[in-house]
Parts: sequence; structure tokens; C-alpha cells
Amino acid sequence: MNETLTKFQWLGIILGFSGALIIIISDLIDGLTIVAFFAGIVGLVSSSLGIIWQKKISSDLSLSGNNFLQALSAAIFHLLLALCFEKFFINFSNDFILAMSWQIFAVSLGAFLILMWLLANNKANETSTLFFLVPPISALLAFLILEETFTSFDFLGLLLTCLGVFMVSKIRIKM
Repeated sequence: MNETLTKFQWLGIILGFSGALIIIISDLIDGLTIVAFFAGIVGLVSSSLGIIWQKKISSDLSLSGNNFLQALSAAIFHLLLALCFEKFFINFSNDFILAMSWQIFAVSLGAFLILMWLLANNKANETSTLFFLVPPISALLAFLILEETFTSFDFLGLLLTCLGVFMVSKIRIKM
């Protein structure tokens, strides 16, 4: 992998993380549970570490082969959780089929292929900082689609995160 970060890029990472944190803390104040908060933190850390690991091993597998292996391992993991905690019942309604189709084709296949393309064509640190955009973009979409409030803290978090990601991925300054 052999990637080094400049001080300017470290500043961008700190800004991006701070912006995401502002929005998460704002949601905590507005009633987000601690369990949901830590689930998000575990997901963010796991995704970031997974990107670094994927870039490090740079597998010779094709994108579709890689996608299959990751989906299979996730399916096994979630099957084990389901066996422990869930009752197996599915209501095959039109809404369910539409939602599952979106999850399978747009989220799983589409997003994964984009992520693998980004990893193949960019540095791991540039790609992993994109995850900082998830909380502010989610807050913005919740405002636009679900008519939730978008506070000044949310705007500040969005601004800081966008600036941080831009600093890491686009600006080449040695400090």
C-alpha cells in the first residue's frame, strides 16, 4: 500500500471526522439511542478497516468474484445472527420485493462495484474518507425527503465534512 499522508491531508481527515461527529452528536441529542450510535461507529470503523485491508491485499479476483465472496461471508454471518435472534417469516408483498431488489442491485452490487473501482483507481485514504460523508448526506436527504429538520449544526457538519474530504482527495499540498 505504501501510502503516506501529508499534514494537510491529516487536517482534512480531522475536519471530515469532526463534521461527521457534529451531525452524529446532534442526532444523539435529538434522541438517537446509544446502541444505534455504537452500531454506526462499529460500521464506520469496520468499513474503513475493510477498505485498507482490501487495498493492501489487492486481490487478483475480479470485481464480481470479490463481490460474491463478500456477499457470501455477510450472508453466513447474518444467518448465524438470525438463527439466534429472529423468527423466520417473510411477507412477500410488492413493497418487500421492490425494497429487496433495490438492496440487491443498487446497494449491494452497484455500490460495491463503485467502491472497488475507487479502490483500484485511488488511494485507500482518499476512498475511505468518503465514508465521512454518510452522516451529513443522510441528514440532508432526511431533510429533503422526510421533512426532518436540518439544523445549523447539521449544516456546519456538512460543510466541515465536505471540506475535509476535498482536502484529502483533491488538494496536493506538502506541509
